[in-house]
Amino acid sequence: QHKTTAHLTIAVNVSARQFRQAGFVAEVLHTLQQHNADPKNLKLELTESLLLGDIEDTIARMVQLKSEGVGFALDDFGTGYSSLSYLKRLPLDQVKIDQSFVRDVLTDPNDAAIVRTILALATSLDLQVVAEGVETTGQLGFLRLHGCEAFQGYLFGRPGPVEDIDAYLHPAG
Repeated sequence: QHKTTAHLTIAVNVSARQFRQAGFVAEVLHTLQQHNADPKNLKLELTESLLLGDIEDTIARMVQLKSEGVGFALDDFGTGYSSLSYLKRLPLDQVKIDQSFVRDVLTDPNDAAIVRTILALATSLDLQVVAEGVETTGQLGFLRLHGCEAFQGYLFGRPGPVEDIDAYLHPAG
């Protein structure tokens, strides 16, 4: 790993179907080993639909990967099937507030209340929070005011090709 990128975490969205495939855990660990990658730099983003299946199997797979250093985020939190009990049962590191709540956080008191509640709950459970879909400085200000420290959205940049990462990390001048 290059010293300027060694601290970066790569987040990978994993579907429920992928996660449940036989050999998924072994494949992830083999891929990390094959590329000499530090498992601590990998975060698997799971959606709440994963919770509809065999929850004990899901937890077992997560625990196995977590024991090797892989992290987990619950993506699009608040829009799916999750029960609050899953937040304490799953070996999560992070929840990602769905952009549907962030979008109108400044104009809809219900969205604002939901976002504040998710932030408070996650903080009390020692989970990191990422707010998705941040597009304005107003949204960013609200989120920061209420304790959010990590953000995704067009305010920070648009998705681009992998070839542009080096230029983004090492701007000229």
